[in-house]
Amino acid sequence: MYAIVHFKGYQFKVEKDAVIAVPYLADLKAGDKVSMDEVLLLREDGNIKFGTPHVEGAVVTAEVIEHKRDKKIIVFKKIRRQGFKKKNGHRQNFTEIKIQDIKS
Repeated sequence: MYAIVHFKGYQFKVEKDAVIAVPYLADLKAGDKVSMDEVLLLREDGNIKFGTPHVEGAVVTAEVIEHKRDKKIIVFKKIRRQGFKKKNGHRQNFTEIKIQDIKS
């Protein structure tokens, strides 16, 4: 059984007991529950349900595992022949969640 959910502006393919990285959820702590009700597609026992736009009554519940920071991304700007160089770095925050249950 799997589902495709729309959460925080992104679409995720989720299965039971899967761990996924989602955009940072600042208001939640480790151990808190998250409910995702925007289920776009649901597949169970070979039957596929498509939502128009969402599957009626389908809910995916998950638990927050921890908050992390992604790898550093280097931003480098240069203007040739001018001696201009600028280097910045950026690390994005994200939250790991574990899918607990998929209800149809």
